[in-house]
Amino acid sequence: MSDNKQEKIFHEAPGRKVSLRDVRNIGIMAHIDAGKTTVSERILYYCGVNYKLGEVHEGTATMDWMEQEQERGITITSAATTCMWKNHRINLIDTPGHVDFTAEVERSLRVLDGAVAVFCSVGKVQPQTETVWRQAQKYHVPIIALVNKMDRTGADFYGAIEEMKFKLHANAVPIYLPIGKEADFAGCIDVVNNKAVYFDGDENGAKMRVEEVPAEYAEKREEAFRNLVECVAEVDEEVMELFLADEMPSVEVLVPAIRRATLAASIVPVCCASAFKKKGVQCVLDAVVDYLPSPVDIWDIHGSNPATGEPMSRHVGDMQPFAALVFKIMNDPFVGKLSFFRIYSGVAQRGMTVLNPRTGKRERLGRLLQMHANSREERDEIYSGDIAAAVGLKNVTTGDTICLEDDPIVLEAMSFPEPVISVAVEPKSSGDRDKLYKALGALSDEDPTFTMRSDEETGQTIISGMGELHLEIILDRLVREFKVECNTGAPQVAYREALEKPADADCKFVRQSGGRGQYGHVIMDITPMPAGHGITIENKVVGGRIPKEYIKPIENGIREAAAGGVMVGYPLIDFHVNILDGSYHPVDSSEMAFKIAGSMALKEAARKAGMMLLEPIMKVEVTSPDENMGDLIGDVTSRRGIIVEMNSSAQGGFTKILAHIPLSELFGYATAIRSLSRGRASYSMEPSHFERVPKSIQDKIMEKK
Repeated sequence: MSDNKQEKIFHEAPGRKVSLRDVRNIGIMAHIDAGKTTVSERILYYCGVNYKLGEVHEGTATMDWMEQEQERGITITSAATTCMWKNHRINLIDTPGHVDFTAEVERSLRVLDGAVAVFCSVGKVQPQTETVWRQAQKYHVPIIALVNKMDRTGADFYGAIEEMKFKLHANAVPIYLPIGKEADFAGCIDVVNNKAVYFDGDENGAKMRVEEVPAEYAEKREEAFRNLVECVAEVDEEVMELFLADEMPSVEVLVPAIRRATLAASIVPVCCASAFKKKGVQCVLDAVVDYLPSPVDIWDIHGSNPATGEPMSRHVGDMQPFAALVFKIMNDPFVGKLSFFRIYSGVAQRGMTVLNPRTGKRERLGRLLQMHANSREERDEIYSGDIAAAVGLKNVTTGDTICLEDDPIVLEAMSFPEPVISVAVEPKSSGDRDKLYKALGALSDEDPTFTMRSDEETGQTIISGMGELHLEIILDRLVREFKVECNTGAPQVAYREALEKPADADCKFVRQSGGRGQYGHVIMDITPMPAGHGITIENKVVGGRIPKEYIKPIENGIREAAAGGVMVGYPLIDFHVNILDGSYHPVDSSEMAFKIAGSMALKEAARKAGMMLLEPIMKVEVTSPDENMGDLIGDVTSRRGIIVEMNSSAQGGFTKILAHIPLSELFGYATAIRSLSRGRASYSMEPSHFERVPKSIQDKIMEKK
């Protein structure tokens, strides 16, 4: 990401009010309860969007607009808004911290240019922080870190930085230092400008005082400044030359150099704040403007040609051909289906016709809306680099590209984790059946990690999601938004099937019932592969024993049979198939016959290989008072859990346990942990990996099936 302006010539539309260089698309991301939504609320207040401060604990936060969010005090859906700070437009997305809603973070990070990662000064680096950090790295999103809750007892700014370095392998470099801590947290020291910044509480923190650095902090600031210069010098030639000459760079030289290092992910600038006490958020906004990228810094937008699949790219600018990525679908009770999109190039105009390369169909952009959480502002045009929503896109789903028909491109979509928990649902009355299916369809359009299917054996409708809370919210929305009452069965774990050893199969599918028959013959072998390998198929047929046009149907048959499972109906995963040989009939062979033969061959080979069940294992972090630790460890063990790590120094009188526990043993865990610790312990969990189910439990599952 070169900062050379000569290389990046782009043209802006005459109606644009804010230059593309002054746009920031950022997300607020963190572990649950680190203070993301409170930070977002303060940003909106100081930027003049809100005229009163919303509070999460009171259910008045603008960004937590869903009833379910206000009741639970957590963020469930990512909310988008726009504000101005020092003549820069900031498009802001507040993302959820709970692992059940990780898809919201995934799709938000895909369309954002930068992110603010919020850390609790007491909890420091928590499990979900690691997850969102990995997601940000996956999409090459530069990050600024904010150590929040500096007013809390046990706040440890420098400890949080050390954990970032150790657990996240981040080159975390403080650009602001705290003045005081816990109840005495008063403000921040600006390391770059050598100033102390104080916030007057009686003005809701909006009134800032900038003074000289207090004498007792002068040495700390000097040490932090040298550390900052050293870290930047490692990746920036201009600062390196000054550093080697034993000269300190000026602010005019250092700020652009910090920006370049941040964009290259060589450093992570760290700020500090107490968002709840209204101290330090303005410093974070300054850092966002100074160090996080504009769309111009991203510049090249990579994609592929929808006709040929060949890689292609274009760059940002209003005068480029229009291309945007739809990253979120939402059903709005007032305007219908809303499609949130990020424009990478060109300008979206009300009423324009666009192409969806996935479907090959044209769509019309009806109304264009600038979103502010769940309120909206009508716009005639949305410019390159902006995030907005459109009404009127009918056959568009999360991850679709919309572009010009005569200059098409497919932008890189996003990937989502597989659901790990399922429940059966049925309408309370037969008259609600159609309403239920329609509502579930609308919800699965919104959420890529929520799926629905019909169980062929029982005829039940099975819904699947990322956790108990995820499905609880879905069922709550069915009642409140869609007015559908339904009964639910007990939650079921999404197991997987896997092979014990290699095997082969020789299968013929022959049907003769007068006239033309069906004939397909496949010989193949199957090999179990390591976790995460997926399903791979290789064609090793020679001499035209099976015509090429029948190879794809065989592959389809294998994949369909694997999806339906062989042993008890759970998907078969992580194996490699070699299609070795077979035969065909010049008259009776067909694609359908070879598809069925491929399916039969997979099932036969799998049965010969021997099957085992795999269960999802969750990474669970429990923070508990020391006096309850024995009971909690005993409970983890009774749930077939394995303690991976214990840390008694996390907080005074508290201990952290990190354990791997099977998901099937975690239903109702929230109630159990409250009862064992008299409500004082807390926990969080996220999917870790799949592991073999013990034989005794596998036999019980087989009996039920």
